[in-house]
Amino acid sequence: MADPTDENAQPARDPAIRIALVMGFFLVCMGMLNSMPAIPGLQDLVVGLTGIEGIVIRRFSYEYLFPLAFVIMMIIVALRHSQFRHYRERGRKLRAFGLFMDIALVTMAIIVAVSYLIEIDSVCLIDQITGTRAELISGALAREIEFAQMMGLPEPTSVDDPECVGNLGVWIFAVVGLGVATFLGYNIRVWGLPLVGVAILVAAYTMLTIAVWYFLGPDHNRYLVTLLGGEPRTLLDGRPNIEMVLTSNAQGLLGQFMNILLNTVFPYIVLGNLFGVSAGGKSLIKLAFIFTRRLRGGPAHAAIISSAMFGTISGGPVVNVLSTGVLTIPMMLQRGFSRVFAGGVEAAASSGGQIMPPVMGVAAFVLATMTAVPYSQVIVAATIPAAAYFGALFVSVIFQARKQGIEAQGVLPPDMRMTRTDYLHLVMILGPVLLILFLLVTPKDAIGCGPITDFFGAVTVMRGEVCRVETLPWFFQVVQNSAGDAGSAGWWATALLMVLFFLDKDIRRMPGKLIEALAEAGVMVSTLYLMFLAVSVIDFCLNLTGLSNYIALDATQALASIGGSIGQNAVFLFIALLATMLLAILLGMGMPTVPAYLNVALLMGPLLSGLGIATFTAHMFIFYFAVASAITPPVAIAAFAAASITKADPMMTGFSAVKSGIVMFLIPFLFAFYPELLLIEAAQIDPNGAAGAHLPGYDGHVAWLPLAWLIARLCLALYLVGSVLAFFDLRPIGVAESVLRLVLAVLLMTSSPFVYLPAIGVTLAVLVWHARAARTQMVQT
Repeated sequence: MADPTDENAQPARDPAIRIALVMGFFLVCMGMLNSMPAIPGLQDLVVGLTGIEGIVIRRFSYEYLFPLAFVIMMIIVALRHSQFRHYRERGRKLRAFGLFMDIALVTMAIIVAVSYLIEIDSVCLIDQITGTRAELISGALAREIEFAQMMGLPEPTSVDDPECVGNLGVWIFAVVGLGVATFLGYNIRVWGLPLVGVAILVAAYTMLTIAVWYFLGPDHNRYLVTLLGGEPRTLLDGRPNIEMVLTSNAQGLLGQFMNILLNTVFPYIVLGNLFGVSAGGKSLIKLAFIFTRRLRGGPAHAAIISSAMFGTISGGPVVNVLSTGVLTIPMMLQRGFSRVFAGGVEAAASSGGQIMPPVMGVAAFVLATMTAVPYSQVIVAATIPAAAYFGALFVSVIFQARKQGIEAQGVLPPDMRMTRTDYLHLVMILGPVLLILFLLVTPKDAIGCGPITDFFGAVTVMRGEVCRVETLPWFFQVVQNSAGDAGSAGWWATALLMVLFFLDKDIRRMPGKLIEALAEAGVMVSTLYLMFLAVSVIDFCLNLTGLSNYIALDATQALASIGGSIGQNAVFLFIALLATMLLAILLGMGMPTVPAYLNVALLMGPLLSGLGIATFTAHMFIFYFAVASAITPPVAIAAFAAASITKADPMMTGFSAVKSGIVMFLIPFLFAFYPELLLIEAAQIDPNGAAGAHLPGYDGHVAWLPLAWLIARLCLALYLVGSVLAFFDLRPIGVAESVLRLVLAVLLMTSSPFVYLPAIGVTLAVLVWHARAARTQMVQT
């Protein structure tokens, strides 16, 4: 895969990169203003200072914000990832091709943005210029008023947006076609062929099905035909679909992904980029080492803790490896861990940062939007799986340390001692994370009623047992406006971090570092949206052809024909889950987590829901394997990044990462069959039942005692699996014992007590026997 950050090595004096950074900084300023939470009194203050009535300082109109941001992003991409610069030393023809692609990207971005304004009904740019729009609105309003007067109704003051009279006509096909081709072509250079290859295959399939309909008629297998209209067949019937590619808020090129990026994810991308240049990373590693120095794993355990905490903010496995691994991997090697194991643990821990609450990276925010589940609940749902994952990583390190005879160090090296400066730097990490956590888990209605707000002057009224807030002090109004909102939480965390940055003497001496980090965040946002364009093509094509729904419908009918459902045919469900896992890993190889998750979610999400898995659970299942693709050979990008530090074989490092992070591949199957592990009601909703109906055997609540019993069995099963992967527990484990342990691990997680209770007894007997054999062996030696 092409590395979208590979242009960072270009000298800063390059004029194109300087311009890209300036535009990136402008984009960040615009994006942070747009995503700014509601601050009481600020709007009135700005109006008073500027004298401009109706001025907008936040949540700008999407009709104008989206196309403007889109053009700026594509210009930044063309400047920072210039194909002309890439091919400059490779001959005239390639240099000319590179220049053509740079110009084409910017030109098509402008054309698409202007076309968006022309076609979207809320703007109708041509009609505004010609005056047609004003005539249509005034005429429609006059008719509405006349009707209201005739019926004795209140007179309306506005009407729905009229359809655009002046539009692109048939030229819309050329605009969308050339635009998609240009964006996909540029994606190959920036994000690599795997992502674009999937988009091209899906688009080619779509064109094929349209051609079959147009030339051969509609009487064919539904997988081979995409109906655009009735008889007589004409390609102009497809114009409404093409218009949707431009203007739809759900599927358009400037639709839901632009909305997610600018209104929810934007502050977190800025926050992650700022953390990348903060001095808190090394302090975090020191703190983790202090807590784990008395454990056998020592620096390996420290790597797990620091990577989990740093990864939950950065959200990128490669960035996480290169940020924390440069410090933790040499420490692991110094303690005696093998190069392959050290790289594998670091890669597995860094990848797991994406499933670690409270931030989890961009893909988790996309998941929340796709499933319509509040992000605060996504955090809750991720808690037990994340704890299981990192707990199993800890266990794998313990087994490896025993295997290699590595003992706990105990003594704290001088370079790992926390200084006053380290504690100050640590505030830069913990402060924003704790603020995000507080705002996300605090419901809005919890702000106002209580002794603290009463002390500061809040006025409340009690009606029975219900408290209603009449007035709140300004500070608590700010908190209430931001509580429970993911975008607001990220915005305040970013603002706090920018203030805390000045605890670092290097930042105080060179504040330009902060400006540069903000500018780089703008470049990262722009590059990310180029990737979203390729995913948008896949999204639109799958919706147009109906392929995902057809697969889901046919699979569900096949299951029903043999009398099965999620509760009646676990084998069929397991096969579907296994196929989804393989597809997620295959499509995720070499890709960032976001497109890896989206591609499979769009294709296989309806299938899993059709089989009776809650929509949220299905998306979580896919999300986990999209994350796991970063450590899965043959294209394990996180493991390869770790291997660049350890100098070990990249492929062997990838297999080691899979062994250490095996729970990433197991836990999704468990919460697919036991949705109570996700702790939220959305994981128990029956997708095929009536609205709000729950899956059979569930009522939307968590039964804590049965859940605790399930978690206890899960911990025991993970212990058995971890020991088998290391082929070591208290002593080496043979093949027969390994097979027995794996069988017992499976039996422990079955739902029947007639199976798992005997399995528990046998497991305890095996562990006691193993411990006695190890003690005997130690005495003999």
